[in-house]
Amino acid sequence: MKKIIVIGAGPGGLATAMLLAGKGYNVKVVEKQPFVGGRTSSFNQDGFTFDRGPTFFSMPHILEELFASVGRNMADYLDLREINPMYELRFDDVIFTPPRDTEEAYQKIEQLFPGNGNGYLRFMTETRKKMAMLMPLLQNKHDSLFDYGRLRALRALPSLSLGKSLYDELSKYFTDERLKLSFTFQSKYLGMSPWDCPGAFSILSFMEHEYGVFHPIGGVNQITKALARAFTELGGTIELSKGVKKILIDQGKAYGVEYENGEKELLDDLIINADFAYAMSELVEDGKLKKYSKKKLETKKYSCSTFMIYANVDKVYDLPHHSILFSKDYKRNVEEITGSKQLSDDPSIYIHNPIVTDKSLAPEGKSPLYLLAPVPNNMSDIDWDEQKETFVELVLDQIEKKSGFKDLRNHIETYSVVSPVNWEQDFNVYKGATFNLSHNLGQMMYFRPHNKFEEIKNCWLTGGGTHPGSGLPTILESARITANGLMKADKKGIIVS
Repeated sequence: MKKIIVIGAGPGGLATAMLLAGKGYNVKVVEKQPFVGGRTSSFNQDGFTFDRGPTFFSMPHILEELFASVGRNMADYLDLREINPMYELRFDDVIFTPPRDTEEAYQKIEQLFPGNGNGYLRFMTETRKKMAMLMPLLQNKHDSLFDYGRLRALRALPSLSLGKSLYDELSKYFTDERLKLSFTFQSKYLGMSPWDCPGAFSILSFMEHEYGVFHPIGGVNQITKALARAFTELGGTIELSKGVKKILIDQGKAYGVEYENGEKELLDDLIINADFAYAMSELVEDGKLKKYSKKKLETKKYSCSTFMIYANVDKVYDLPHHSILFSKDYKRNVEEITGSKQLSDDPSIYIHNPIVTDKSLAPEGKSPLYLLAPVPNNMSDIDWDEQKETFVELVLDQIEKKSGFKDLRNHIETYSVVSPVNWEQDFNVYKGATFNLSHNLGQMMYFRPHNKFEEIKNCWLTGGGTHPGSGLPTILESARITANGLMKADKKGIIVS
């Protein structure tokens, strides 16, 4: 039987593996870390459970479809709770907590931002149509320029908002600056500036307002654990603490992997879920690649990074599950992160306070607070050893000043930090760019690394570094595209529903 090896147990790798195992393939996932999930994993800190990376989950119907396609019911694996209002957005002079219900959201917008309610209704109506046009592009491969001539691409063309930034696109609907930012901050999910992010990504905020924001009990990490469980139930194998040292290639074809312990294993097909640029620069020998050689990878555009503080707190704050504190000059802050690549003295900050939804994550009366500040990736000259503690203090200052988490310092029992350097050194994230390759027009669809990797035969990609891109819903779609592509190439003619 054909042997398939998947490098990396992130959501893309596990979802692809589950889909293939569900169709009878012999699949093994190998993971360098002693846990599954990659950036979508959890860790325990003195009895407190933290999501390591993603904490937002939307469009759960995509995951539901993947489970159903292999005869499984997602509800048997995950307990999802909708967060409503979705989040609290704090500006200097207003707090906006958008609800899921369209009429309620309209009323709240009219109350806080008079005259913008109709723009919101128009945004929802028009972006719903846009989403319907764009979804076929996000659910199908783009490995040929001829794909742009397909009917689905031609129909979607007017919805791509070519030549417009995300900020420009939302300016069509809203006049209030704060409201524009409330519907464009989602570009941070791609590690991009709303002034640079393509206008097509207005679907990001629409997805939240249309489909909701959810928390799986136990954390978003439960998604990868559920995928791993279903995969093994279907006969798949996962080997943890099994780092790949090198992809074995002969005459342009992947035929095996060499592990860090010196062991070699042959394969028929290889699926790479490791961080794309890391894999190509560290796991593939020099001279084997042209389009994605080490030298050319250095010239690509990458997302920003994140500075993480995971704090064990000795009290429960009755405050929203998700909060975002906007810097006073948000545009300047974003430019510092993605342009000049310098540390801001007024960073925007995201606060994850999941204990208000999920009491399982900490001892009674306590809470795990996850604090995130977007920062430049490691193409900057920032010395994080020197700056780390100063930046922690700045983040805590801003939280105590701008949010309801008053006197937070006095309630932190202990905390740990992950800086861009840690993302690169400890988690193999190229340049610490936590959201992968940037999503500018020159690195999307055909111009993103292909699901059927174009430089190595018998090699496939899944995850945020390939089409359709970063973010859990799109990563899950990448798994569906890759699994379908491999099965078609195998002439089984099986299409995942």
